[in-house]
Amino acid sequence: MVIIIISLLLFFSGLSIGNAAEKDVTLRVFIFAGQSNMVGSDSKVRDIKNFPPFLGLDKPQKNIKFSYLIGRENKTASNGWIDLQPVNNTVGPELSFARKVSQSVNDPIAIIKCAAGGTHLGGDWNPDQPIGFKMYPLTLKLIRDSLAELDRDGIRYRIEGFIWHQGENDMFEKNYMPNYGKNLKNFIAKWRSDLNSPKLKFYIGELCTKTIWGMDLRPRMYAISQGQREVTDSDPLAEYIPTSHVGVEIGEPVGLHYHYGTLGQLQHGINYADSYLRTVGRKQDRVRSLKNWPYKKGKGVNLFILAGHRNMEGERAFVQDAVKLGEGDLLKDNPNIAFKYSLGGGYRKSTDWEPLGQVSFYDTFGPELSFAQSLKSNNVPNVSIAKFVHSGSQIIDWTPEGSMAKSRHIYPDFISFVEETISDLKTKGHQVRLAGIFYHLSENDMSFYPYRKMAAERIQAIIANSRTDLGMPELKWYISQQLPTDEKGVNRIDVVGDFEKIAKKDPNLFHFKAFSLPPQKKKLVLDAAGIIQLGRIMGEGFLK
Repeated sequence: MVIIIISLLLFFSGLSIGNAAEKDVTLRVFIFAGQSNMVGSDSKVRDIKNFPPFLGLDKPQKNIKFSYLIGRENKTASNGWIDLQPVNNTVGPELSFARKVSQSVNDPIAIIKCAAGGTHLGGDWNPDQPIGFKMYPLTLKLIRDSLAELDRDGIRYRIEGFIWHQGENDMFEKNYMPNYGKNLKNFIAKWRSDLNSPKLKFYIGELCTKTIWGMDLRPRMYAISQGQREVTDSDPLAEYIPTSHVGVEIGEPVGLHYHYGTLGQLQHGINYADSYLRTVGRKQDRVRSLKNWPYKKGKGVNLFILAGHRNMEGERAFVQDAVKLGEGDLLKDNPNIAFKYSLGGGYRKSTDWEPLGQVSFYDTFGPELSFAQSLKSNNVPNVSIAKFVHSGSQIIDWTPEGSMAKSRHIYPDFISFVEETISDLKTKGHQVRLAGIFYHLSENDMSFYPYRKMAAERIQAIIANSRTDLGMPELKWYISQQLPTDEKGVNRIDVVGDFEKIAKKDPNLFHFKAFSLPPQKKKLVLDAAGIIQLGRIMGEGFLK
Protein backbone atom coordinates (compact mmCIF):
# COMPACT_ATOMS: atom_id res chain seq x y z
CA MET A 1 0.00 0.00 0.00
CA VAL A 2 2.84 2.36 0.93
CA ILE A 3 4.55 1.58 -2.40
CA ILE A 4 1.35 2.44 -4.27
CA ILE A 5 1.01 5.79 -2.44
CA ILE A 6 4.65 6.66 -3.10
CA SER A 7 4.17 5.78 -6.78
CA LEU A 8 1.09 7.98 -7.00
CA LEU A 9 2.91 10.86 -5.32
CA LEU A 10 5.77 10.52 -7.78
CA PHE A 11 3.30 10.37 -10.67
CA PHE A 12 1.47 13.53 -9.63
CA SER A 13 4.76 15.21 -8.80
CA GLY A 14 5.85 14.49 -12.33
CA LEU A 15 2.63 16.04 -13.66
CA SER A 16 3.29 19.19 -11.66
CA ILE A 17 6.79 19.44 -13.07
CA GLY A 18 5.40 19.02 -16.57
CA ASN A 19 2.74 21.70 -16.03
CA ALA A 20 5.33 24.09 -14.68
CA ALA A 21 7.41 23.56 -17.80
CA GLU A 22 4.37 24.26 -19.94
CA LYS A 23 4.00 27.61 -18.17
CA ASP A 24 7.46 28.78 -19.18
CA VAL A 25 7.49 32.26 -20.68
CA THR A 26 6.34 32.78 -24.24
CA LEU A 27 7.66 35.67 -26.31
CA ARG A 28 4.79 37.96 -27.32
CA VAL A 29 5.42 39.23 -30.85
CA PHE A 30 3.76 42.41 -32.11
CA ILE A 31 3.78 43.57 -35.73
CA PHE A 32 3.82 47.31 -36.52
CA ALA A 33 3.09 48.37 -40.10
CA GLY A 34 1.93 51.38 -42.09
CA GLN A 35 3.12 54.61 -43.66
CA SER A 36 4.78 57.85 -42.49
CA ASN A 37 2.99 58.21 -39.15
CA MET A 38 4.06 54.66 -38.38
CA VAL A 39 7.62 55.34 -39.51
CA GLY A 40 7.91 58.35 -37.18
CA SER A 41 8.31 61.06 -39.78
CA ASP A 42 9.27 64.54 -38.51
CA SER A 43 10.10 63.20 -35.07
CA LYS A 44 13.48 63.70 -33.41
CA VAL A 45 15.10 61.55 -30.76
CA ARG A 46 16.68 64.61 -29.14
CA ASP A 47 13.21 66.04 -28.45
CA ILE A 48 12.23 63.19 -26.14
CA LYS A 49 13.91 65.08 -23.30
CA ASN A 50 11.20 67.75 -23.61
CA PHE A 51 8.44 65.31 -22.66
CA PRO A 52 8.90 64.07 -19.07
CA PRO A 53 6.62 61.01 -19.19
CA PHE A 54 8.77 59.52 -21.93
CA LEU A 55 12.29 60.17 -20.65
CA GLY A 56 14.67 57.31 -21.36
CA LEU A 57 13.06 56.16 -24.59
CA ASP A 58 16.00 57.55 -26.52
CA LYS A 59 18.04 54.65 -25.14
CA PRO A 60 17.93 50.98 -26.27
CA GLN A 61 15.44 48.80 -24.40
CA LYS A 62 17.61 45.76 -23.84
CA ASN A 63 14.74 43.57 -22.69
CA ILE A 64 12.81 44.04 -25.97
CA LYS A 65 13.67 42.28 -29.23
CA PHE A 66 13.36 44.35 -32.41
CA SER A 67 13.45 43.46 -36.09
CA TYR A 68 12.69 46.06 -38.73
CA LEU A 69 12.70 47.17 -42.35
CA ILE A 70 11.86 50.87 -42.74
CA GLY A 71 11.73 53.21 -45.72
CA ARG A 72 10.98 53.26 -49.43
CA GLU A 73 13.83 53.79 -51.92
CA ASN A 74 16.50 53.83 -49.23
CA LYS A 75 15.54 51.20 -46.71
CA THR A 76 17.06 50.70 -43.29
CA ALA A 77 17.09 47.15 -41.94
CA SER A 78 18.10 45.56 -38.65
CA ASN A 79 19.14 42.36 -40.48
CA GLY A 80 17.96 40.22 -37.62
CA TRP A 81 16.98 40.82 -34.03
CA ILE A 82 18.50 43.70 -32.06
CA ASP A 83 17.53 45.62 -28.91
CA LEU A 84 14.56 47.94 -29.41
CA GLN A 85 15.79 51.47 -30.12
CA PRO A 86 15.11 54.53 -32.30
CA VAL A 87 15.93 54.11 -35.99
CA ASN A 88 17.42 56.87 -38.17
CA ASN A 89 17.11 59.36 -35.30
CA THR A 90 13.32 59.10 -35.43
CA VAL A 91 10.74 58.08 -32.85
CA GLY A 92 8.20 55.39 -33.62
CA PRO A 93 5.15 54.37 -31.55
CA GLU A 94 6.78 51.02 -30.80
CA LEU A 95 9.11 52.66 -28.27
CA SER A 96 6.45 53.78 -25.80
CA PHE A 97 4.21 50.82 -26.62
CA ALA A 98 6.89 48.31 -25.73
CA ARG A 99 7.90 49.97 -22.49
CA LYS A 100 4.34 50.20 -21.22
CA VAL A 101 3.38 46.67 -22.22
CA SER A 102 6.59 45.14 -20.85
CA GLN A 103 5.92 46.83 -17.50
CA SER A 104 2.48 45.24 -17.34
CA VAL A 105 2.94 41.64 -18.52
CA ASN A 106 5.27 38.92 -17.30
CA ASP A 107 6.21 37.51 -20.70
CA PRO A 108 8.97 39.13 -22.78
CA ILE A 109 7.88 40.98 -25.91
CA ALA A 110 9.27 41.56 -29.39
CA ILE A 111 8.48 44.06 -32.15
CA ILE A 112 8.61 43.44 -35.90
CA LYS A 113 8.19 46.68 -37.83
CA CYS A 114 7.87 47.37 -41.54
CA ALA A 115 6.76 50.83 -42.62
CA ALA A 116 7.25 53.29 -45.46
CA GLY A 117 5.87 56.78 -45.97
CA GLY A 118 3.60 57.57 -48.90
CA THR A 119 2.41 54.01 -49.47
CA HIS A 120 -1.08 52.82 -50.37
CA LEU A 121 -3.22 50.00 -49.04
CA GLY A 122 -4.77 49.72 -52.48
CA GLY A 123 -1.37 49.33 -54.17
CA ASP A 124 1.85 48.90 -52.18
CA TRP A 125 0.16 46.95 -49.37
CA ASN A 126 -2.24 45.05 -51.63
CA PRO A 127 -1.74 41.37 -50.69
CA ASP A 128 -3.07 40.06 -54.02
CA GLN A 129 -1.50 42.41 -56.55
CA PRO A 130 1.17 44.51 -54.81
CA ILE A 131 2.60 47.34 -56.89
CA GLY A 132 4.93 50.25 -56.24
CA PHE A 133 7.13 49.43 -53.24
CA LYS A 134 5.37 46.06 -52.75
CA MET A 135 5.11 46.42 -49.01
CA TYR A 136 2.96 43.37 -48.35
CA PRO A 137 5.44 40.76 -49.62
CA LEU A 138 8.33 42.68 -48.06
CA THR A 139 6.62 42.68 -44.68
CA LEU A 140 5.62 39.03 -44.96
CA LYS A 141 9.22 38.05 -45.70
CA LEU A 142 10.49 40.17 -42.80
CA ILE A 143 8.04 38.51 -40.41
CA ARG A 144 8.79 35.00 -41.61
CA ASP A 145 12.56 35.54 -41.50
CA SER A 146 12.34 37.04 -38.01
CA LEU A 147 10.20 34.18 -36.71
CA ALA A 148 12.49 31.62 -38.32
CA GLU A 149 15.38 33.09 -36.37
CA LEU A 150 13.41 32.62 -33.15
CA ASP A 151 12.74 29.02 -34.15
CA ARG A 152 16.44 28.41 -34.74
CA ASP A 153 17.22 29.84 -31.31
CA GLY A 154 14.61 27.62 -29.68
CA ILE A 155 12.51 30.58 -28.49
CA ARG A 156 8.84 29.88 -28.02
CA TYR A 157 6.68 32.75 -29.29
CA ARG A 158 3.15 33.80 -30.09
CA ILE A 159 2.05 36.49 -32.56
CA GLU A 160 0.05 38.67 -30.24
CA GLY A 161 -1.18 41.62 -32.27
CA PHE A 162 -0.92 43.58 -35.51
CA ILE A 163 -0.78 47.39 -35.18
CA TRP A 164 -1.73 49.22 -38.39
CA HIS A 165 -1.61 52.96 -39.05
CA GLN A 166 -2.15 53.98 -42.66
CA GLY A 167 -4.66 55.56 -44.99
CA GLU A 168 -3.67 59.14 -45.74
CA ASN A 169 -2.29 58.26 -49.16
CA ASP A 170 -5.28 56.17 -50.20
CA MET A 171 -7.49 59.23 -49.84
CA PHE A 172 -5.74 60.79 -52.84
CA GLU A 173 -6.59 57.91 -55.20
CA LYS A 174 -10.11 57.86 -56.64
CA ASN A 175 -10.22 54.05 -56.78
CA TYR A 176 -8.55 53.43 -53.44
CA MET A 177 -10.51 55.85 -51.25
CA PRO A 178 -14.04 54.39 -51.65
CA ASN A 179 -12.70 50.84 -51.42
CA TYR A 180 -10.59 51.30 -48.32
CA GLY A 181 -12.90 49.23 -46.12
CA LYS A 182 -13.06 46.36 -48.60
CA ASN A 183 -9.30 46.45 -49.10
CA LEU A 184 -8.64 46.54 -45.36
CA LYS A 185 -10.92 43.56 -44.77
CA ASN A 186 -9.03 41.59 -47.41
CA PHE A 187 -5.68 42.77 -46.00
CA ILE A 188 -6.56 41.47 -42.53
CA ALA A 189 -7.87 38.15 -43.84
CA LYS A 190 -4.69 37.57 -45.85
CA TRP A 191 -2.44 38.25 -42.89
CA ARG A 192 -4.35 35.83 -40.70
CA SER A 193 -4.09 33.21 -43.43
CA ASP A 194 -0.43 33.80 -44.35
CA LEU A 195 0.66 33.86 -40.71
CA ASN A 196 -1.56 30.90 -39.81
CA SER A 197 -3.12 33.02 -37.07
CA PRO A 198 -6.90 32.96 -37.63
CA LYS A 199 -7.56 34.85 -34.38
CA LEU A 200 -4.87 37.50 -34.78
CA LYS A 201 -6.01 40.77 -33.19
CA PHE A 202 -5.67 43.96 -35.28
CA TYR A 203 -5.41 47.48 -33.88
CA ILE A 204 -6.41 50.02 -36.54
CA GLY A 205 -5.17 53.54 -35.79
CA GLU A 206 -7.42 56.51 -36.55
CA LEU A 207 -6.00 59.08 -38.96
CA CYS A 208 -5.17 62.15 -36.89
CA THR A 209 -7.77 64.88 -37.40
CA LYS A 210 -5.58 67.45 -35.63
CA THR A 211 -3.24 67.69 -38.63
CA ILE A 212 -3.79 70.12 -41.50
CA TRP A 213 -5.14 67.22 -43.57
CA GLY A 214 -7.77 66.75 -40.90
CA MET A 215 -8.96 70.24 -41.77
CA ASP A 216 -8.45 70.96 -45.47
CA LEU A 217 -9.06 67.33 -46.52
CA ARG A 218 -11.85 66.64 -44.06
CA PRO A 219 -14.17 64.79 -46.53
CA ARG A 220 -11.39 62.52 -47.80
CA MET A 221 -10.12 61.67 -44.35
CA TYR A 222 -13.68 60.95 -43.25
CA ALA A 223 -14.09 58.52 -46.16
CA ILE A 224 -11.03 56.56 -44.99
CA SER A 225 -12.30 56.53 -41.42
CA GLN A 226 -15.62 55.14 -42.61
CA GLY A 227 -13.80 52.30 -44.35
CA GLN A 228 -11.81 51.57 -41.20
CA ARG A 229 -14.90 51.60 -39.01
CA GLU A 230 -16.75 49.27 -41.39
CA VAL A 231 -14.08 46.69 -40.66
CA THR A 232 -13.68 47.26 -36.93
CA ASP A 233 -17.47 47.31 -36.42
CA SER A 234 -17.90 43.94 -38.14
CA ASP A 235 -14.71 42.16 -37.04
CA PRO A 236 -14.63 41.36 -33.29
CA LEU A 237 -10.87 40.92 -33.49
CA ALA A 238 -10.23 44.33 -35.06
CA GLU A 239 -10.30 47.47 -32.91
CA TYR A 240 -10.46 51.12 -33.98
CA ILE A 241 -7.92 53.09 -31.94
CA PRO A 242 -8.63 56.84 -31.58
CA THR A 243 -5.49 58.93 -32.05
CA SER A 244 -6.82 62.43 -32.81
CA HIS A 245 -6.26 63.60 -29.24
CA VAL A 246 -2.48 62.98 -29.32
CA GLY A 247 0.08 65.72 -29.83
CA VAL A 248 1.00 66.84 -33.32
CA GLU A 249 4.24 68.38 -34.54
CA ILE A 250 4.20 72.19 -34.71
CA GLY A 251 5.04 73.30 -38.23
CA GLU A 252 6.06 76.49 -39.95
CA PRO A 253 4.93 79.11 -40.67
CA VAL A 254 1.48 78.79 -39.05
CA GLY A 255 1.92 75.86 -36.70
CA LEU A 256 -0.10 73.22 -38.55
CA HIS A 257 1.59 69.99 -39.64
CA TYR A 258 1.01 66.66 -41.40
CA HIS A 259 2.71 64.35 -38.89
CA TYR A 260 2.50 63.48 -35.22
CA GLY A 261 6.14 64.26 -34.62
CA THR A 262 7.95 63.26 -31.43
CA LEU A 263 5.29 63.79 -28.77
CA GLY A 264 2.48 62.45 -30.93
CA GLN A 265 4.41 59.28 -31.78
CA LEU A 266 5.08 58.57 -28.12
CA GLN A 267 1.44 59.12 -27.17
CA HIS A 268 0.36 57.19 -30.26
CA GLY A 269 2.20 54.15 -28.88
CA ILE A 270 0.52 54.50 -25.48
CA ASN A 271 -2.91 54.33 -27.17
CA TYR A 272 -2.07 50.96 -28.71
CA ALA A 273 -0.55 49.70 -25.46
CA ASP A 274 -3.64 50.66 -23.47
CA SER A 275 -5.91 48.90 -25.98
CA TYR A 276 -3.80 45.76 -25.94
CA LEU A 277 -3.61 45.70 -22.14
CA ARG A 278 -7.40 46.02 -21.96
CA THR A 279 -7.66 43.09 -24.36
CA VAL A 280 -5.61 40.87 -22.03
CA GLY A 281 -7.16 42.24 -18.84
CA ARG A 282 -4.08 44.12 -17.64
CA LYS A 283 -5.22 47.75 -18.07
CA GLN A 284 -6.04 49.29 -14.70
CA ASP A 285 -7.14 52.91 -14.54
CA ARG A 286 -6.51 54.85 -11.36
CA VAL A 287 -9.66 54.92 -9.23
CA ARG A 288 -10.52 58.45 -8.10
CA SER A 289 -13.66 58.15 -6.04
CA LEU A 290 -15.39 61.03 -4.32
CA LYS A 291 -15.92 59.35 -0.95
CA ASN A 292 -17.97 62.10 0.67
CA TRP A 293 -20.34 64.33 -1.25
CA PRO A 294 -19.04 67.87 -0.61
CA TYR A 295 -22.33 69.79 -0.70
CA LYS A 296 -25.13 69.75 1.85
CA LYS A 297 -28.43 68.47 0.52
CA GLY A 298 -30.76 71.29 -0.49
CA LYS A 299 -27.93 73.75 -0.97
CA GLY A 300 -27.31 75.43 -4.30
CA VAL A 301 -24.34 74.38 -6.41
CA ASN A 302 -22.40 76.65 -8.78
CA LEU A 303 -21.65 74.58 -11.86
CA PHE A 304 -18.88 75.65 -14.23
CA ILE A 305 -18.60 73.99 -17.65
CA LEU A 306 -15.18 74.01 -19.34
CA ALA A 307 -14.94 73.21 -23.04
CA GLY A 308 -12.52 73.46 -25.93
CA HIS A 309 -9.62 71.95 -27.80
CA ARG A 310 -5.85 71.48 -27.43
CA ASN A 311 -5.07 73.85 -24.57
CA MET A 312 -8.29 73.33 -22.65
CA GLU A 313 -7.35 69.66 -22.72
CA GLY A 314 -3.75 70.47 -21.72
CA GLU A 315 -1.85 68.82 -24.56
CA ARG A 316 1.65 69.87 -23.44
CA ALA A 317 1.16 70.73 -19.77
CA PHE A 318 3.05 67.96 -17.97
CA VAL A 319 2.65 67.32 -14.27
CA GLN A 320 6.42 67.02 -13.85
CA ASP A 321 6.84 70.57 -15.17
CA ALA A 322 4.17 71.88 -12.80
CA VAL A 323 6.14 70.45 -9.88
CA LYS A 324 9.30 72.18 -11.14
CA LEU A 325 7.36 75.44 -11.22
CA GLY A 326 6.43 74.99 -7.56
CA GLU A 327 2.78 74.32 -8.47
CA GLY A 328 2.63 70.73 -7.28
CA ASP A 329 -0.23 71.46 -4.86
CA LEU A 330 -2.50 72.21 -7.83
CA LEU A 331 -2.26 68.57 -8.87
CA LYS A 332 -3.60 67.17 -5.60
CA ASP A 333 -7.16 65.86 -5.52
CA ASN A 334 -9.61 68.35 -4.00
CA PRO A 335 -12.53 66.46 -2.41
CA ASN A 336 -14.41 69.73 -1.87
CA ILE A 337 -15.03 70.18 -5.61
CA ALA A 338 -17.02 67.55 -7.51
CA PHE A 339 -15.62 66.97 -10.99
CA LYS A 340 -16.94 65.29 -14.13
CA TYR A 341 -15.21 65.03 -17.49
CA SER A 342 -15.10 63.74 -21.04
CA LEU A 343 -11.62 64.03 -22.56
CA GLY A 344 -10.32 63.52 -26.06
CA GLY A 345 -13.77 63.40 -27.61
CA GLY A 346 -14.83 60.66 -25.20
CA TYR A 347 -11.54 58.74 -25.20
CA ARG A 348 -11.64 58.92 -21.42
CA LYS A 349 -14.74 59.70 -19.37
CA SER A 350 -15.54 59.82 -15.70
CA THR A 351 -18.07 57.17 -14.70
CA ASP A 352 -19.19 59.16 -11.68
CA TRP A 353 -18.29 62.33 -9.83
CA GLU A 354 -14.65 62.51 -8.79
CA PRO A 355 -12.65 64.95 -6.68
CA LEU A 356 -11.19 67.72 -8.81
CA GLY A 357 -7.62 66.77 -9.67
CA GLN A 358 -5.15 65.84 -12.35
CA VAL A 359 -6.81 63.58 -14.91
CA SER A 360 -5.45 62.78 -18.36
CA PHE A 361 -4.03 60.08 -20.59
CA TYR A 362 -0.36 61.10 -20.57
CA ASP A 363 0.56 62.83 -17.27
CA THR A 364 -0.88 66.14 -18.39
CA PHE A 365 -3.40 68.56 -16.88
CA GLY A 366 -5.71 71.36 -17.98
CA PRO A 367 -6.52 74.90 -16.79
CA GLU A 368 -9.38 73.68 -14.59
CA LEU A 369 -6.97 73.24 -11.66
CA SER A 370 -5.75 76.84 -11.48
CA PHE A 371 -9.23 78.06 -12.50
CA ALA A 372 -10.73 76.34 -9.46
CA GLN A 373 -7.95 77.69 -7.25
CA SER A 374 -8.88 81.24 -8.31
CA LEU A 375 -12.54 80.67 -7.51
CA LYS A 376 -11.89 79.12 -4.12
CA SER A 377 -9.37 81.79 -3.11
CA ASN A 378 -12.14 84.32 -3.72
CA ASN A 379 -14.63 82.32 -1.67
CA VAL A 380 -16.96 81.28 -4.46
CA PRO A 381 -19.15 78.73 -2.64
CA ASN A 382 -20.13 75.18 -3.65
CA VAL A 383 -18.07 75.03 -6.83
CA SER A 384 -18.57 72.07 -9.16
CA ILE A 385 -16.72 71.66 -12.47
CA ALA A 386 -17.53 69.61 -15.56
CA LYS A 387 -15.10 69.49 -18.49
CA PHE A 388 -15.84 68.43 -22.06
CA VAL A 389 -12.94 68.68 -24.51
CA HIS A 390 -11.51 67.22 -27.70
CA SER A 391 -8.09 68.46 -28.75
CA GLY A 392 -8.51 66.89 -32.19
CA SER A 393 -11.62 68.92 -33.02
CA GLN A 394 -12.19 72.21 -34.78
CA ILE A 395 -14.93 74.76 -34.14
CA ILE A 396 -17.04 73.35 -36.97
CA ASP A 397 -17.35 70.09 -35.03
CA TRP A 398 -19.01 71.99 -32.17
CA THR A 399 -21.59 73.73 -34.37
CA PRO A 400 -25.18 72.43 -34.33
CA GLU A 401 -24.99 71.34 -37.98
CA GLY A 402 -21.43 69.96 -37.89
CA SER A 403 -19.83 68.94 -41.18
CA MET A 404 -19.98 66.06 -43.64
CA ALA A 405 -17.70 64.16 -41.23
CA LYS A 406 -20.57 62.97 -39.05
CA SER A 407 -18.41 60.91 -36.69
CA ARG A 408 -16.55 64.09 -35.72
CA HIS A 409 -19.70 66.02 -34.80
CA ILE A 410 -19.60 66.60 -31.03
CA TYR A 411 -22.24 69.29 -30.43
CA PRO A 412 -24.99 66.76 -29.57
CA ASP A 413 -22.68 64.96 -27.13
CA PHE A 414 -21.66 68.26 -25.57
CA ILE A 415 -25.26 69.36 -24.96
CA SER A 416 -26.12 65.92 -23.56
CA PHE A 417 -23.10 66.12 -21.27
CA VAL A 418 -24.27 69.48 -19.86
CA GLU A 419 -27.87 68.27 -19.46
CA GLU A 420 -26.84 65.06 -17.73
CA THR A 421 -24.51 66.93 -15.38
CA ILE A 422 -27.24 69.35 -14.34
CA SER A 423 -29.77 66.53 -13.98
CA ASP A 424 -27.43 64.53 -11.78
CA LEU A 425 -26.87 67.44 -9.42
CA LYS A 426 -30.62 68.04 -9.18
CA THR A 427 -31.19 64.36 -8.45
CA LYS A 428 -28.78 64.73 -5.53
CA GLY A 429 -31.09 67.41 -4.13
CA HIS A 430 -29.41 70.60 -5.26
CA GLN A 431 -30.53 73.74 -6.96
CA VAL A 432 -28.11 74.21 -9.84
CA ARG A 433 -26.79 77.54 -10.99
CA LEU A 434 -25.03 77.08 -14.31
CA ALA A 435 -22.48 79.83 -13.74
CA GLY A 436 -21.36 79.70 -17.36
CA ILE A 437 -19.65 77.83 -20.15
CA PHE A 438 -15.95 78.60 -20.44
CA TYR A 439 -14.68 77.90 -23.95
CA HIS A 440 -11.09 78.33 -25.08
CA LEU A 441 -10.94 79.08 -28.78
CA SER A 442 -9.62 76.41 -31.13
CA GLU A 443 -5.92 76.88 -31.72
CA ASN A 444 -5.94 75.16 -35.12
CA ASP A 445 -8.80 77.29 -36.43
CA MET A 446 -6.68 80.38 -35.94
CA SER A 447 -4.02 79.00 -38.32
CA PHE A 448 -6.19 77.96 -41.27
CA TYR A 449 -7.69 80.82 -43.28
CA PRO A 450 -11.15 79.34 -44.10
CA TYR A 451 -11.68 78.28 -40.48
CA ARG A 452 -10.34 81.53 -39.01
CA LYS A 453 -12.69 83.46 -41.28
CA MET A 454 -15.71 81.52 -39.96
CA ALA A 455 -14.62 81.27 -36.31
CA ALA A 456 -16.74 84.07 -34.81
CA GLU A 457 -19.81 83.18 -36.86
CA ARG A 458 -19.57 79.54 -35.83
CA ILE A 459 -19.14 80.41 -32.16
CA GLN A 460 -22.26 82.59 -32.36
CA ALA A 461 -24.22 79.64 -33.73
CA ILE A 462 -22.98 77.35 -30.96
CA ILE A 463 -23.90 79.87 -28.26
CA ALA A 464 -27.34 80.64 -29.67
CA ASN A 465 -28.29 77.00 -30.10
CA SER A 466 -26.95 75.97 -26.71
CA ARG A 467 -29.15 78.56 -25.03
CA THR A 468 -32.17 77.23 -26.91
CA ASP A 469 -31.37 73.54 -26.42
CA LEU A 470 -30.64 73.98 -22.70
CA GLY A 471 -33.65 76.28 -22.19
CA MET A 472 -31.43 79.05 -20.81
CA PRO A 473 -31.82 82.18 -22.99
CA GLU A 474 -29.43 84.17 -20.78
CA LEU A 475 -26.79 81.47 -20.38
CA LYS A 476 -23.41 83.13 -19.94
CA TRP A 477 -20.51 82.17 -22.21
CA TYR A 478 -16.91 83.09 -21.44
CA ILE A 479 -14.64 82.90 -24.49
CA SER A 480 -10.89 82.95 -23.81
CA GLN A 481 -8.49 83.67 -26.63
CA GLN A 482 -4.72 83.39 -26.67
CA LEU A 483 -2.71 85.45 -29.17
CA PRO A 484 -3.81 84.05 -32.53
CA THR A 485 -1.37 82.88 -35.18
CA ASP A 486 0.62 85.81 -36.52
CA GLU A 487 1.30 85.09 -40.19
CA LYS A 488 0.66 87.17 -43.28
CA GLY A 489 -1.68 84.68 -44.93
CA VAL A 490 -4.11 84.46 -42.02
CA ASN A 491 -3.65 87.99 -40.66
CA ARG A 492 -6.04 89.18 -43.35
CA ILE A 493 -8.69 88.06 -40.87
CA ASP A 494 -8.80 90.18 -37.71
CA VAL A 495 -10.13 87.35 -35.58
CA VAL A 496 -9.61 89.24 -32.31
CA GLY A 497 -11.71 92.09 -33.68
CA ASP A 498 -14.35 89.61 -34.83
CA PHE A 499 -14.79 88.31 -31.30
CA GLU A 500 -14.77 91.79 -29.80
CA LYS A 501 -17.69 92.66 -32.07
CA ILE A 502 -19.87 89.69 -31.19
CA ALA A 503 -19.13 90.09 -27.45
CA LYS A 504 -20.14 93.76 -27.64
CA LYS A 505 -23.53 92.79 -29.07
CA ASP A 506 -24.22 90.03 -26.56
CA PRO A 507 -24.52 91.08 -22.87
CA ASN A 508 -24.05 87.46 -21.77
CA LEU A 509 -20.90 86.80 -23.81
CA PHE A 510 -17.56 87.72 -22.26
CA HIS A 511 -14.32 87.80 -24.24
CA PHE A 512 -11.09 87.18 -22.29
CA LYS A 513 -7.87 88.12 -24.05
CA ALA A 514 -5.24 85.78 -22.66
CA PHE A 515 -2.43 87.76 -24.26
CA SER A 516 -0.15 87.94 -21.21
CA LEU A 517 0.72 84.26 -21.05
CA PRO A 518 4.32 83.25 -20.30
CA PRO A 519 6.55 83.02 -23.41
CA GLN A 520 5.97 79.73 -25.23
CA LYS A 521 8.46 77.64 -27.18
CA LYS A 522 5.89 76.52 -29.74
CA LYS A 523 3.05 78.10 -31.66
CA LEU A 524 -0.53 77.11 -30.83
CA VAL A 525 0.18 74.95 -27.77
CA LEU A 526 0.80 76.05 -24.18
CA ASP A 527 3.19 74.41 -21.74
CA ALA A 528 2.53 73.89 -18.02
CA ALA A 529 3.20 77.53 -17.11
CA GLY A 530 0.88 78.73 -19.87
CA ILE A 531 -1.96 76.39 -18.90
CA ILE A 532 -1.74 77.39 -15.24
CA GLN A 533 -1.86 81.06 -16.18
CA LEU A 534 -4.75 80.46 -18.59
CA GLY A 535 -6.82 78.97 -15.78
CA ARG A 536 -6.14 81.95 -13.58
CA ILE A 537 -7.08 84.38 -16.34
CA MET A 538 -10.37 82.53 -16.75
CA GLY A 539 -11.03 82.61 -13.01
CA GLU A 540 -10.12 86.27 -12.58
CA GLY A 541 -12.18 87.17 -15.65
CA PHE A 542 -15.23 85.49 -14.17
CA LEU A 543 -14.81 87.24 -10.83
CA LYS A 544 -14.60 90.63 -12.53
